[in-house]
Amino acid sequence: MKKQKILIVDDEPDICEILAYNLTSDGYETVSAYSAEEALKKLTSDYSLILLDVMMGGMSGYKFAEVLRSNGNQIPIIFLTAKDSENDMLTGFSVGGDDYISKPFSLKEVSARVKAVIKRQSSEPKPVNKFIFEDFCIDFETKDVTIGPETILLTRTEFEILTFLAKHPGRIFSREEIINTIWEETPFITERTVDVHITRLRKKLGAHSSLISNRSGYGYRFNIPNA
Repeated sequence: MKKQKILIVDDEPDICEILAYNLTSDGYETVSAYSAEEALKKLTSDYSLILLDVMMGGMSGYKFAEVLRSNGNQIPIIFLTAKDSENDMLTGFSVGGDDYISKPFSLKEVSARVKAVIKRQSSEPKPVNKFIFEDFCIDFETKDVTIGPETILLTRTEFEILTFLAKHPGRIFSREEIINTIWEETPFITERTVDVHITRLRKKLGAHSSLISNRSGYGYRFNIPNA
């Protein structure tokens, strides 16, 4: 069985070395890059995950993530950073990150987070059919969201939230229920994280943002068109 490949991006060689050693022991194949610029050159489609430092010389980790997402690359990203405020965490999620680990970290925690994110990616069911409303379409099989001729670039987490709500139209889900479904095996996810992702998702839906609404004190729902 082919090993899953992880790209470690950190400008501290010692951190890259210890992460590589630990993840290799866990059965992954690892490659290290010491800057975002070097990571862009090394990144190929056969990687399963990026462990990404935020504060680096040159391009920051946040900017690197923005570049990938703007180019349609949805590879899972776990941010590694000495910043640990809620705003920093939410910034990481808003630029397309899948998880966030504060330094100093335990190797057991890194292993658990990596395993959880990769499992989410590999065990994701392959639904069929589509949701279509006017010029808006969710293709559950190809994982494409389009408005007219334009493809809307969503992160994997944004697509999972949209899919989850769209498959239960009209039903209100609390933030806790969304966390337990989308981040089932990822600890330390706050309700504010849900708000950030949905705000970003609704912005991308543009004229169709009203398909997702919030009922104060209860949660979010996917509105049934014309109902």
